[in-house]
Amino acid sequence: MKYLLLLSAWACGIAQADTVSCHVSYGGETQVITAQPAATPYTVAPIAIGSYFLFRLVFERQPADQAAIKLYTYADREPPQGAVLLHQADYLYPPAKNGRYGFTGLQRVYEPIRDGELYYWCGWAQ
Repeated sequence: MKYLLLLSAWACGIAQADTVSCHVSYGGETQVITAQPAATPYTVAPIAIGSYFLFRLVFERQPADQAAIKLYTYADREPPQGAVLLHQADYLYPPAKNGRYGFTGLQRVYEPIRDGELYYWCGWAQ
């Protein structure tokens, strides 16, 4: 029985460690966006942040030699232009550090036409 409890606690720790959490702020509001490893990373949809930004968090663990966490920030423009990539960041998995502002540090992205500012940081969910 003691072995099963230890195994369960270990499995829960592994599951929590495999969740990325991004704190995305825009216009005075902060959203926490989480992701677990995606089996089909191309299907991960961006999330609307306010009315000008889209934020996409992709966590790929397989294949192991290409494991990464990829972050994309888009400007959500009117058609026909649509979403325009403003910023992309790739981090190897597992990231090297998880400091005050997670493994990304505090990042800022600017939307050039409307002068909007978005900032974010990402770390492992606790």
